[in-house]
Amino acid sequence: MRVSVIGCGYLGAVHAGAMAALGHEVVGVDVDAAKIAALSEGRAPFFEPGLPELLAQTSASGRLRFTTELSEIAGCQVHFVCVGTPQKRNEFAADLSFVDTAFEGLLAHVRPGDVVAGKSTVPVGTAERLGDLLAPSGATLVWNPEFLREGFAVQDTLHPDRLVYGLPTDDAGVATSAGSAAKALLDEVYATPLSEGVPLVVTDYATAQLVKVAANSFLATKISFINAMAELCEATGADVTALADAIGHDVRIGRKFLNAGLGFGGGCLPKDIRAFMARAGELGVDQALSFLREVDSINMRRRVRTVDLAREVCAGSIVGRRVAVLGAAFKPDSDDVRDSPALSVAAQMQLQGAHVTVTDPQAIGNAQRAWPDLTFAETALEAAAGADVVLLATEWAEYRALDPEELAQVVRTKAIVDGRNVLDPAAWRRAGWTYRALGRP
Repeated sequence: MRVSVIGCGYLGAVHAGAMAALGHEVVGVDVDAAKIAALSEGRAPFFEPGLPELLAQTSASGRLRFTTELSEIAGCQVHFVCVGTPQKRNEFAADLSFVDTAFEGLLAHVRPGDVVAGKSTVPVGTAERLGDLLAPSGATLVWNPEFLREGFAVQDTLHPDRLVYGLPTDDAGVATSAGSAAKALLDEVYATPLSEGVPLVVTDYATAQLVKVAANSFLATKISFINAMAELCEATGADVTALADAIGHDVRIGRKFLNAGLGFGGGCLPKDIRAFMARAGELGVDQALSFLREVDSINMRRRVRTVDLAREVCAGSIVGRRVAVLGAAFKPDSDDVRDSPALSVAAQMQLQGAHVTVTDPQAIGNAQRAWPDLTFAETALEAAAGADVVLLATEWAEYRALDPEELAQVVRTKAIVDGRNVLDPAAWRRAGWTYRALGRP
């Protein structure tokens, strides 16, 4: 099939490459000429494992190309809208300007029978409005939310754990004839994963829009729950890691996302739960999501507490102390520094008088642009040279595998704050280190 992808940022670039890998002829469109130039050369403009190989393979096949000209989508049957929905400045609500612009641009190029599949994360009610906007063109809107995990995005697109279609429905909640035809086209697009048994949920617009924000809100709540337990553990001398192991054996709870530490960040969870709260307020049901305010608050408190731990191991003051921060990305296997807990903590410590050096395997460039006043180093050993305290802030595999004996050779004081609860406390203490972590005695 001929497919277009509107917006070639993180979501769109991965989706375009994956659709081409599934055998479709794909054109990706973005207004950023530099980004399009990089993608056209098979270069990913951000770090994502497996994406450079996917782009190189599909570009060489002739099935994938990128352009800044929206007119080149003419002749495509399915159009995926993958533009961003950032948080509005000084508000919790989502900024839909990029989505609106994309849909307005599509109107001149879509044909009767085409399918426009919205993948951007939007407040519930947006699809209904956009569907009405498209109606005069004869194209049909389907809401097809994405569930990508940074670091696993290629795998998640080629082999998703579920597919969701939000179709236009009549007053009885039954898909319209146009909706049924649109479903058939999307089934062709996703024929390979569907043949592998990937579950398909077919629903209405409202439910499809809620799926993504509900999932992200649940995950954020689970993370903040264990971080709230970490606060209690610190007050009582309990061990939050052992606590998480114990409750995680309950199949109703599960162990995933029960890792206490610096908390969540990135371009999705923080802004999505805030936009969810804002939309609930607009709908008059803000009390239903009032708990998300505490989820957000717990998450931000962990950053402050991490600075407190660094201060404690520095005998009560970080003024003039040298601090090595291992990690700048909000999570490993990514160069994304949006709302990064690691950089937030690094900046707080610098503002409080510490001399902070940050390192990261992939995110130094992005971190320097976001926080130019911080000092950066290429390696963990370079960052830790002469340090009074080392903070593990992003759980990259190479930091988890650090040798405490080797690191001890370059620091001034053997003190480490494990902001992600991923190191072996016994091993570090045997090597003579003062070891502290969130929620552990």
